[in-house]
Amino acid sequence: MSDTTAQNQGSVVRGVGPIVDVLFPMLVPPIGRELYIPSSKLYLEVVEYLEDRVVRCLALGSTDNVQCNSPVMDLNQPVSIPLGKDILGRVINLFGQPLDNLGPYEATEYRPIEQAAPDYNDVKSKLEFFETGIKTIDFFSPFPRGGKIGMFGGAGVGKTVIITELIHNIVSVLQGLSVFVGVGERTREGHELIEELKAKNLIENVALVYGQMNETPGVRYRSAHAGLTVAEYLRDTFGKDILVFIDNVFRFAQAGNEISTILGRMPSDTGYQPTLGQEVGQIEERIVSTSRGAITSAQAVYVPADDFSDPAVQTIMGNLDASVILSRELAEKRIYPAIDPLRSTSILLNATYIGKDHYLTVQAARKTLERFDELKSIIAILGIDELSEDDRKTVEKANKLTKFFTQPFYTSEDFSGIKGQYVPLQDTINGVKRILSGELDKVPEEYFYMIGKVEDAEAKWRAANPNSH
Repeated sequence: MSDTTAQNQGSVVRGVGPIVDVLFPMLVPPIGRELYIPSSKLYLEVVEYLEDRVVRCLALGSTDNVQCNSPVMDLNQPVSIPLGKDILGRVINLFGQPLDNLGPYEATEYRPIEQAAPDYNDVKSKLEFFETGIKTIDFFSPFPRGGKIGMFGGAGVGKTVIITELIHNIVSVLQGLSVFVGVGERTREGHELIEELKAKNLIENVALVYGQMNETPGVRYRSAHAGLTVAEYLRDTFGKDILVFIDNVFRFAQAGNEISTILGRMPSDTGYQPTLGQEVGQIEERIVSTSRGAITSAQAVYVPADDFSDPAVQTIMGNLDASVILSRELAEKRIYPAIDPLRSTSILLNATYIGKDHYLTVQAARKTLERFDELKSIIAILGIDELSEDDRKTVEKANKLTKFFTQPFYTSEDFSGIKGQYVPLQDTINGVKRILSGELDKVPEEYFYMIGKVEDAEAKWRAANPNSH
């Protein structure tokens, strides 16, 4: 931060929760300016002008120790973060202050955390497939390089597990640089992620920026901006593609709503802040491919009460290139990852981008799963014996596909006792084609559960039935 001596000085006149009003008798600082209360070691950001030379500020930390008439320093800069190559392997907050007890890192520059999206002419729009090694995602909602993919689901359906698995697969396979942004996530989850990255020797290539659930809304809101600033710095410095993982974008929208309410702004008719679309857009539009490199992002999005019509969820979904929808119904049936293949989609689902073979196989798989969906009510009322021979085969194939798309994860090895697997896309396509062709009709569906390639199911079945041909 800047030197706080001989600067424009004000004093606290009022404080309500995370909002602090400051009087400046001399120069009134502009909106976006960073202020500092030395007695409370608290940073503020100017968000509104009030009358009589008073500015309303958002507290970027706890206001418990703030007292009336406390001196406030104008730091003569917007809220900024120190950046340097040593930021990799570190856990920091939105000011670049270490949270890992390892002392400060060497900073080569300071950047304001709020940056404009790249110019339209600087954006590269070439669509390329980005393999993740997770069967359902690669097959049904392929991940675009330099794009944004969201994991949507209610509480406890596995969003964070998938994000952690993506970090493991992409970072370990590509050995690329990554930024993890914890926006309003649980401290336990943040701690577990750090320990996991250390155990797998991946933390040296990851910078972690945390604004946890127990922090004030200002910290949760601004930590997303800080994380993207770190990603942009790494892209510009190393000239590499950068991966950004955000958990959880809904908490970012929620923090913005809390701030809007505290500032007394009239909510929209949906109950959210009137600036919801603008705030989400400011974050999402910074995640693009440019001539300097690509920023590719995977984001967890909490869906309150499993209500996908929630305005915040819809706004976030509208900004993404691929959506992975997690289903509570599948999670209850122990189908992990609990991804709904019929509702998950991607802008890459086109023969031009993913190839004719992959595209036609997806269409055939969806047709089988959709037919099974239609037959569920008949089976529930009359039983499977009332179906025609063709429909019975469709149900068997759909069940095998559902089981085949389960996958043992590296991040859940300690809980499941099953070794994690990275499955190349071509193996997934071949497996789906063999199931749909009827080639594996003899193999019962339980052999397809929690495997990698379809050949694993065949091998397990042959081992259990050595006399079968």
